[in-house]
Amino acid sequence: MATKRDYYEILGVDKKASADEIKSAYRKLAMQYHPDRNKAPDAEEKFKEMSEAYAVLEDQTKRQQYDQFGHAGIDQRYSQEDIFRGAAPDIEDILKGFGFGGGGGRGGGIFDSFFSGGGGRREGPGRGSDMLYELAIEFEEAASGKKVNLEYPRNETCDVCKGSGAKPGTSPKTCTTCRGTGQVSRAQNTPFGRFMTTSTCGTCRGAGNVIDSPCTTCHGSGIVQKKRKLEVKIPPGVDSGSRLRVSGEGEAGQKGGPPGDLYVELYVKPHKIFTRHENDVVMEASISFAQAALGDEIHVPTLDGKASMKIPAGTQNGHVFRLRGKGFPSLHGSGKGDELVKVKVEVPTKLNEKQKQLLKEFAEISGEKIKSKGFFGIM
Repeated sequence: MATKRDYYEILGVDKKASADEIKSAYRKLAMQYHPDRNKAPDAEEKFKEMSEAYAVLEDQTKRQQYDQFGHAGIDQRYSQEDIFRGAAPDIEDILKGFGFGGGGGRGGGIFDSFFSGGGGRREGPGRGSDMLYELAIEFEEAASGKKVNLEYPRNETCDVCKGSGAKPGTSPKTCTTCRGTGQVSRAQNTPFGRFMTTSTCGTCRGAGNVIDSPCTTCHGSGIVQKKRKLEVKIPPGVDSGSRLRVSGEGEAGQKGGPPGDLYVELYVKPHKIFTRHENDVVMEASISFAQAALGDEIHVPTLDGKASMKIPAGTQNGHVFRLRGKGFPSLHGSGKGDELVKVKVEVPTKLNEKQKQLLKEFAEISGEKIKSKGFFGIM
């Protein structure tokens, strides 16, 4: 067995050092070698070494025994795990002060990882998995909201065995390997002392019990797949990417655990006229040259049907009119967006002779001289 280093030497303090000096030395070393901070291959071993030294020297009884008998006096009376766990709360509090994780109690946190070997725990009731349903809806339906009927496959608790996995009339038996704990512990002698390692039981796989007569319907799983029919209400104002959470409509839980949730993710189909900008609806309306120049009243489509809109005389191409409250309702508040109508002045491409003459006279009256074949085909 390798010779242990002197505890005072490990912490870098004198044998007459006070309790405060020992704690201060440990603080500095903890910052330097904590495995969450230092990724060097030997950091964990150094951390365990200095933590062991601190656990002994900060305890007056253990320190007196160590000063009198050395390592032999400590090793004979305490196991490696006892030394660590005896000072666990103090050391964990120090580490928490530096932002490292703590176990919140005796024997918790990093000390369990040193001695448990990442061991398993008995697998009790477990929450079911969440599910995702993708749903496409129309543009108008996203604005007004609707109720939809969904049908989807999901895992549900077996009605025959009620989720136990055992054939009716029988029941699961306690695992004889782990005696119902779901985990097994093994002792191992190392140069640092006697360690206990814990792992998941291989016989029951952590369940703590075994099933001799499995249910013939679910084959011992306690779960069967069925088609679920469900009505879901889509609120007004949703958009593509919106997710609706339906509590308890996901996969069934394990061993009587609660079910997961269902998430309905929405996709809003594009509209042939409208586009959406936040809660506003945007569209383009065409008007003639005469309507733009003289003014008019036109009817434009909205999410609620047709609406009249006045075109003032002299309206320019690209002007945007706003129809208040004709947009999408707010999903997380009150009020509605607007409809934005962008007008496009259409220039005629085919004119008869009379139209050409009138436009030519209009140009002359306006002081325009058209010398070549122009926009309207006038000579």
